[in-house]
Amino acid sequence: MPLVYLETSFVSACVTNRTDPASIYRRDVSLDWWQSQGSRHDLAISAEVVAELSRPTYPMSREALERVAHVPLLDIDEDVRGFAAILVREQVMPAPVAGDAVHVAVACVHDVDFILSWNVRHLANPNKLTHLRTVCVRAGYLPPRIVTPDLLWEDDDATDRQDPHAAP
Repeated sequence: MPLVYLETSFVSACVTNRTDPASIYRRDVSLDWWQSQGSRHDLAISAEVVAELSRPTYPMSREALERVAHVPLLDIDEDVRGFAAILVREQVMPAPVAGDAVHVAVACVHDVDFILSWNVRHLANPNKLTHLRTVCVRAGYLPPRIVTPDLLWEDDDATDRQDPHAAP
C-alpha cells in the first residue's frame, strides 16, 4: 500500500471548529478521506506533526493529538535534519529548519509516496514541484507527491463522492 504522511494541516482540518465555507469543506473532505481512504494506505506522521499540534496556542490541540495517537511515527534523525537544512538553504522550503522543511525531509528520507496537506502555499504547490524535484534528486531522494486530500482518492465508484460545492 502507498505510504501517506499526514501533515499537520490535514490533521488540523479534521478537527477544526471553524465555520467558514473553506474550513467546512476541508474538514468534510479530510474526514471523508480518513474514513474511506485511510485503510487503503499506510499512514504515518512524525514528531514534527506532534510538536506542532502540541503547541498551547494550537486550536483543537487535544482533539488533533487524539486523532493521530495511533498513527506510526517516522524518525527524525540526522539525515532528516540535514536534508531539511538543504531544503531551506536551496529555498525550496521557508526557514527555519522546522515545520514544512522537516515534513518534506521526513517524507524523502523515509520513501513516503504522498504527503497529504492543505498547505498549498509551501507544500501542495505545483509551482514548487520542479525545484523540489531537482533538489531531491541531487541529494539522492525521490520527492513524495504532495497533494490535498481531494486529489488522493481511489473510488470504487466515481459517483460515490460528489463535491458538495459543485453545481448540480
